[in-house]
Amino acid sequence: MSERTGDGTTVGAVRDAGTAPGAAADAADTGGEGSAAIPELVIISGMSGAGRSTAAKCLEDLGWFVVDNLPPALIPTMVDLGARSQGNVAKIAVVVDVRGRRFFDNLRESLADLDARSVTRRIVFLEASDEALVRRFESVRRPHPLQGDGRIVDGIAAERDLLRELRGDADLVIDTSALNVHELRAKLDAQFAGEEEPELRATVMSFGYKYGLPVDADLVVDCRFLPNPHWVPGLRPYTGLNEEVAQYVFNQPGAKEFLDRYAELLQLIAAGYRREGKRYVTVAVGCTGGKHRSVAMSEKLARRLASEGVETVVVHRDMGRE
Repeated sequence: MSERTGDGTTVGAVRDAGTAPGAAADAADTGGEGSAAIPELVIISGMSGAGRSTAAKCLEDLGWFVVDNLPPALIPTMVDLGARSQGNVAKIAVVVDVRGRRFFDNLRESLADLDARSVTRRIVFLEASDEALVRRFESVRRPHPLQGDGRIVDGIAAERDLLRELRGDADLVIDTSALNVHELRAKLDAQFAGEEEPELRATVMSFGYKYGLPVDADLVVDCRFLPNPHWVPGLRPYTGLNEEVAQYVFNQPGAKEFLDRYAELLQLIAAGYRREGKRYVTVAVGCTGGKHRSVAMSEKLARRLASEGVETVVVHRDMGRE
């Protein structure tokens, strides 16, 4: 359950208050003997209508202490309170959005303060296309919080400009344009449900170029050099999840070699990501419609990454759109 305080801040109840992985010790001003464990911190932000509330509820269900609409200047104070809880608040998630835009300039200072104190913190940024956001606001018949006397698209443009720098600093960017609530929760579960923090988590996403590039992709792979099963009448109705389609794709010249060499390249990239402290990577694998070649290649690539110890989630963004 959650409790709402008088200033509109929502505080999620604590479940499973275990010790956060990699939590550091902080002996300063703890009010108790010895040292206190600094809580692990996740900052949830992003576009209005992109699913921040869903993300907050998901983390609350996973045992995080969730604070909604907290002014950024108070984030270090929240971490201090968690450190004094004697381990009862080991994981804190804070939702920061444009409702607190008067305090938004303080966010950079707060993040610098947390980094100076070696607080383990991550930023999750939720993104969506203009079309998806307009559709969502129109469906609930609510104005965008920044549109003022203008249109919804004006508010979206203003918000993108305000959040541009934060998006660039995010550890994890999730595009929810084509995700429903359950799919978003599944992606967050995959990232945060584990008791131990893996070195690297990967999302392998198939997509169709005719529907546009995924905005949250870190790496993009093009499979359109392979013959298209769409032009084989017996394979056209099926997807890359079908064994006959997958066999057709990987029997083409260059398909297996491409998979092997790209998997080797990802090993090199993953090692660099680990050295730089990057925990999440999204690999987008594209073909024309996102139905056959990209799906088959994504499945094989995901299995290869998983066999090498990378925790991997597979998402087929455009499968079924035709």
